[in-house]
Amino acid sequence: MPGTREIRNKIKSVQNTRKITKAMEMVAASKMRKAQERMRATRPYAEKIRNIAANISHANPEYKHPFLIHRDSVKGIGVIVITTDKGLCGGLNTNILRLALGKFKEWESEGETLEACTIGNKGLGFMQRLGVNVTSQVTGMGDAPHLEKLIGAVKLILDGYLADRFDRVMLFYTRFVNTMKQEPVMEQLLPLSGERLGAPEGSWDYIYEPDAKEVLDHAVTRYIEAIIYQAVAENLASEQSARMVAMKAASDNAASVIDELTLIYNKSRQAGITKELAEIVGGAAAV
Repeated sequence: MPGTREIRNKIKSVQNTRKITKAMEMVAASKMRKAQERMRATRPYAEKIRNIAANISHANPEYKHPFLIHRDSVKGIGVIVITTDKGLCGGLNTNILRLALGKFKEWESEGETLEACTIGNKGLGFMQRLGVNVTSQVTGMGDAPHLEKLIGAVKLILDGYLADRFDRVMLFYTRFVNTMKQEPVMEQLLPLSGERLGAPEGSWDYIYEPDAKEVLDHAVTRYIEAIIYQAVAENLASEQSARMVAMKAASDNAASVIDELTLIYNKSRQAGITKELAEIVGGAAAV
């Protein structure tokens, strides 16, 4: 059995760790509320730009945007993987990267080439270790991501699709369900499917300025950017929720360890006192 001094040092060390995890839990809880508000604030814009893109894409049948054209053969796939920049958020990154790894192996077995855009430091490191060609990357987004930092990296993937370097673009991110549940998902970003874009409720006639092609190009591009920003906002809310839960679990485990070590310390101390009493009684009896 270790000595009482060693046990006291262990208890002190675990107590210091518990203070850190408790503080991180409180910080994550505060950031989680802000991240959830930001996530909910993006939804009305995403829905409105979807309606606009759906209306004008159906209103002008003479021009079909390349993002709306389904391709029969798939020779290459572009992927956008959204992860976190920091760790200590439970299995959040592990779950989404495990999903991506399974799909990568499936696509490679079918002879399809891969190009990746990573948003988040954890996803970048994973892709580099995996040997995937990383076309663009975004790291250091902070607690309030801005669309300006995402546009450049996303544009390289969109340009690759327009240049026929790949025939599909898939999006991997973690969807926020509630504080206790975050769901890793994979969605097809391009070509835009009818289910995602939807159909207008009625027929509309538009006057285009300068022309229909330019207006539709901008509207669809803005819609793609809105989808990606919404995914980043969902992932950020999931990150803070997962970190809060992980730090709470760590604090609870630290409290349990402290209780166990305190019990061992008391037993060791009582054993030492009993031994000293026995020696005193034995010495007195000998005298």
